[in-house]
Amino acid sequence: MTRCPECGAPAGPRSCQELFDAVLALDHSRRPPWGPLHGVTVACFLLQHPSRLPETARSGPWAMVHSYLDGGLAAVTRLTERARNANSHRNRGARRAGTVPGVPAPPLTAPPTAFDVTIADVAGDGTFPADGFPERVTDWARAIIDAWRSEKEFGHGD
Repeated sequence: MTRCPECGAPAGPRSCQELFDAVLALDHSRRPPWGPLHGVTVACFLLQHPSRLPETARSGPWAMVHSYLDGGLAAVTRLTERARNANSHRNRGARRAGTVPGVPAPPLTAPPTAFDVTIADVAGDGTFPADGFPERVTDWARAIIDAWRSEKEFGHGD
C-alpha cells in the first residue's frame, strides 16, 4: 500500500490534500462541528505535512494544537483573537513573539513521518462525519504532540 511520505496515511483512495480540501469546505460552512475546529484542523494538517510550513512558522500551529488540548475551544478562541489583534493594521509595528506564553516552543527536530492518527482517520468514511468529529480531531492533535515528543526524546527524526 502506498502511503503519504509526510504523515504515513494511506495515499488512497483520496490523498491527504484531497481530504484536506474536503474538510476545509466543511470548515468554511462555519457550522458545528467543523467550523469551530477550523484552526485546529489546519494546524494539525500543517504539522503532519511540514513541506507546506516553513520550520520558522511552526509556532502558530504548535500553539494552536497545544491550546486546544490544554483548554479546548475556549483557549483556541482566545489564541485566535490574540493573533487577529496582533495582525491588525493598528499593530503593524508591534513585535510578534515566536512563542505563546504557557505553550512550549515547537520542536526543532526533523518532523516525524508516521503518526498514530492522520487526516485519513479523522475523515472516517471520507466525508468527515459530524458524529464523533471533535473526538477524532482531539485524537489527531494528541497523536501529533506524541509523535513530535517521541522524535525529540528519541532522536528518530535525525
